[in-house]
Amino acid sequence: MTSSSNPLSPDLRGTLYGRIGPEHLRLLLERFYARVAADSELAPVFPGSRDPSLWAVTLDKQFAFMSGFLGGPPLYHQTYGNPMLRARHLPFAVTPARARAWLACMQGALQASPEIDAGTAAELYMALTRVAMHMVNSEE
Repeated sequence: MTSSSNPLSPDLRGTLYGRIGPEHLRLLLERFYARVAADSELAPVFPGSRDPSLWAVTLDKQFAFMSGFLGGPPLYHQTYGNPMLRARHLPFAVTPARARAWLACMQGALQASPEIDAGTAAELYMALTRVAMHMVNSEE
């Protein structure tokens, strides 16, 4: 039985994950992390700033998280368990300025991703804006 004829398989076409697709999601995140690595406000918070080989690890984890967050397969849960986003970010000073810088990197990556239509990009950006603001745990 193919997955398209299996009534138990999720229909991903209506999800952000289904509309973006895994290949384009990975491209988006590559563009995003290139911006993060160049951002003086954000780069120091990421392990890749100390060991450049860790950017690939960060990208893989983000891809796993975003896949599930966007309605696709729960890759992060399967590999790492519950994301506990806020708890995992508590050791880092996530200030309002860093949240804005993170969102600016994502906005730039979205604008550099013509394979993602404007409506989908706007929907994704709005969802990530809520997440970024929730992650703030420190004053400026």
